[in-house]
Amino acid sequence: MIGFLHTVRTLASRALGALAGLAVLAMVALACGNIAGRALGSPITGSYELMGFLGAVAAAFALGSSQLAKGHVAVTILDPYLPKTARRLLDALGALVGAAFFAVAGYEVFELARFMISTGELSETLRLPYYPFVWAVSAGCAVMALVLLTDVLLALGPQRPAAPAAVREKPADGPAAREKPA
Repeated sequence: MIGFLHTVRTLASRALGALAGLAVLAMVALACGNIAGRALGSPITGSYELMGFLGAVAAAFALGSSQLAKGHVAVTILDPYLPKTARRLLDALGALVGAAFFAVAGYEVFELARFMISTGELSETLRLPYYPFVWAVSAGCAVMALVLLTDVLLALGPQRPAAPAAVREKPADGPAAREKPA
């Protein structure tokens, strides 16, 4: 089961991470196009709204892949002083609290999108519906919850022994590594 969850979380996080990267590229293109348009006297209408939509998608979609890369802030000042079992339990507890938070946030944001559909809420300038972007944020929260839930199971599961140092270390690369001894 953990293997299946690990595969699903990795694939979902990478897919959303790639889409987050595309959203950032779209933001850069939009900003450059708007700057050029302003210089020519014709800025892109609704660029402020589009930047907000794309920024929300980029931030939400990057959550899971950032967690996989351990790119979020973690306070580990006490780790050297705690036994390994206590560290694993604290890691599991932190991931569990985070998973619960993002699961609830994802659900509430999903419900907000449903409310926006029922009211027909549209953006002010471009008259675009908000709900697809709100659903995207909900999906990002759901994937983050899945990643954190899997982190809980990994922290509490059986620990594999560390590989020997010779296996972990990569051989040096470059001209000095390829020289033959005299």
